[in-house]
Amino acid sequence: MKIARFSHNDGIKYGILDEGELVVLAGDPMFAGYETTGERVPFADAALLAPVIPRSKVVCVGKNYHDHAAEMGGEAPAEPLLFLKPNTSVIGPGDTIVRPTALSERTEHEGELVVVIGRIAKNVAAENAHQYVFGYTVGNDVTARDLQRKDGQWARAKGFDTFCPLGPWIETEFDLDAAELTTRVNGEVRQHAPLTDMIHSVADIIAYASAVFTLLPGDVIMTGTPAGVGAFEAGDTIEVEISGIGTLRNAVRDALPAS
Repeated sequence: MKIARFSHNDGIKYGILDEGELVVLAGDPMFAGYETTGERVPFADAALLAPVIPRSKVVCVGKNYHDHAAEMGGEAPAEPLLFLKPNTSVIGPGDTIVRPTALSERTEHEGELVVVIGRIAKNVAAENAHQYVFGYTVGNDVTARDLQRKDGQWARAKGFDTFCPLGPWIETEFDLDAAELTTRVNGEVRQHAPLTDMIHSVADIIAYASAVFTLLPGDVIMTGTPAGVGAFEAGDTIEVEISGIGTLRNAVRDALPAS
C-alpha cells in the first residue's frame, strides 16, 4: 500500500494511491489508522509533500555498503556508523535542493532506502524489529562534502535546510530483497545497486539505534548509500529510484545572496 501526504485545496491530507487517484484518509494513518473520508482526489490534482516529517530526528547510517566505504577511502565499520540530520532538513518530492554556496563548494547526492518508524522503539531485538516499521520511502542524504572533510564530524555537512529529500510516498508492503536503488543526475545513472548489498540489515540497524536513543513514531532511518556518490550543480535534477517504492525527484538551485 502506497500512502501519500499531499496538499489539495489549501489543505494537507493523507491518501492511499489507487489507480490514478488518492483515497483520502481521515487522518495520519500512523496514529489514526486507515479510516477513509469517502473523498477521492485525482493524483494529477494533488501536490505531493514529504510523506513524513520526523517527530524528533532523522537517523542516518554511514558507510553501509562496502563499495561506498572504499570510494570514501576506508574500510566499512564493523558496527553501524550513526549520525543525525535535523528534521528541518526534510523536503518533499518536487521541492528544490538549495546548495549553500557561501559555505560549501561541493555538494553531493547519496540515494538511500529510508525506514519509517511506526511505534515507540527502545532496546528492540533485531528479530522483532519489523514490528516497529510503518513502511519505507526513498531519501537523498545530501552532503556538503568539503565541509564533512573539514569539520571532522558531520552535523554541519549533512544538516543544511533541504538536505534531506524524502518521498514520493510510504510503501507499507515492500520486499527489500528484490529491490534495487538507482540514482540519476539529469538522466545519467550515478548509483545502482541491489539493497541486499547493505552490510547491516534494517533489523540490525533498528536494534542498534534503539539501544542508543528512543525512536519515536514518524522518525526515519536512512540506511546508507552505495558507491557512485558525486557532485551536482544548480540547474540539475536528481532522481533516486527504488524499485517497489517509486522515484524521488528534486531540482537544484544555489542559495540566494544574503540580504
